[in-house]
This record gives sequence, structure tokens and C-alpha cells, in this order.
Amino acid sequence: MKPVAIFRHTESEGPGHIAAFLDRHRIPFTLIRVDAGDAVPASPDAYAGLVFMGGPMSVNDELPWIPHSLALIRQAVEQDIPVLGHCLGGQLMAKALGGAVSRNPIKEIGWGAVRVLDNTEARAWFGDVTEFESFHWHGETFSIPDGAVRILESPYCANQAFALGKHLGMQCHVEMTEAMIRVWCDNGAAEIAQSDSPAVQQSATILELTPRHLGQLTGVADRLYGHWIRGLRG
Repeated sequence: MKPVAIFRHTESEGPGHIAAFLDRHRIPFTLIRVDAGDAVPASPDAYAGLVFMGGPMSVNDELPWIPHSLALIRQAVEQDIPVLGHCLGGQLMAKALGGAVSRNPIKEIGWGAVRVLDNTEARAWFGDVTEFESFHWHGETFSIPDGAVRILESPYCANQAFALGKHLGMQCHVEMTEAMIRVWCDNGAAEIAQSDSPAVQQSATILELTPRHLGQLTGVADRLYGHWIRGLRG
């Protein structure tokens, strides 16, 4: 089987739980460290699927790798090679597919409830899950590309996820591990301290809530990833 390509945009926002999930299902993957200078492939042909992780930058920034990532996503969708995006990755997917990325009304950081919408596509991805506590760390949001279906929302961000056939773009972070959460809280201490958003939690609160919510989030991630891998190209 061809490997899944996982694109990392900053060292602290690696594949997290999806790496463990792919290992458990004996699906090979290749980590493309965009942050370390790895080139974005010109074609998706060598891969069974593409996974784009998060990052602190904006898809609207003039970074040399962004146009290549957008082009790669468009090629993959045209060739029916499944694409999966987490936060920045979901924003890259939205922009590649004709959507827009702009500032969210308020910043979201920490644990927050999300609601699964009542439509066929949402049920295909989430099954009988109707709501859960997800992890958030974003100040921007995407619009829903033409042809895609909105499947997840939160009180502070209407567009938390969209589905387009076998492709899934998410604003929230379902890939989290406890170690990642601790690192993000350390690295993002200044950002948290400078924010007056009602949807930004203090690090102590985030860490206190993690044992309560992480297990359920991992279960939801397993459900989403399990549905996504059914579309992988052999």
C-alpha cells in the first residue's frame, strides 16, 4: 500500500493521535516536515491520502510552500485521493477548494463543546455522536467551499468542519495527545495571557479539563479517521 503523507507545519503540531491510529491499522505514513524545509510534492500520485496538520501561520500569509500545498490539495481532490485537514490544514483545504479564510469573531483556545449537524454527511462521519468537547486553538475560520457540506459547529465558530465526499476539513483539533496539550500550553502562554476572549481558557483550566475530555475526543477521532481511511487509494 502507498503511504499516507502527513504535512507538519511547525514542530509542536505534529501528527499526534493520527500517527498512533495509522500505526495501529498498519497503514504506512511519511512525515513531510514543511517547517524543516521538506519540499511539498508536486503530485499526490505517490500517496494513498494526504493529511495536513495545524500551525500558527495563516493560509493568507505569503509563504513559499502555501501555493504548492493548495495546488497539491486540488490535484488530490480531482484524483479522488482523500484529504484530511486539522485547523490550518482545514483552512488550506477550504482555500484550495475555492473558500475563504478570515478572522473568526473571537479566538478559541482550550476545550469547548461542538455540535454535530443533522445531515446525511455528518452522520456518515460521526455516526451517533451528536456533540462532544473538542480542543481548539485558532483565531481564523474558513468558509464552506462550494459542493462541500457543513457538518460541525460551535457556539463561537459556525464552521468547525466540512465534508466533501471522502475529504474532511476541520477547524478544531481532534488529533490531540496529553503531551501535545502540555507543550501547546507552555508555548502559548503569552497568547493566552494577552487574550480577553470568552472562549480562551487559562492553561491551568485546560490541563485540569484534559483528563475529563481527552478520552472522548480520542474516540471521536478514531471514528473520523476510521471513516477517512476507507477511501485511501491502494
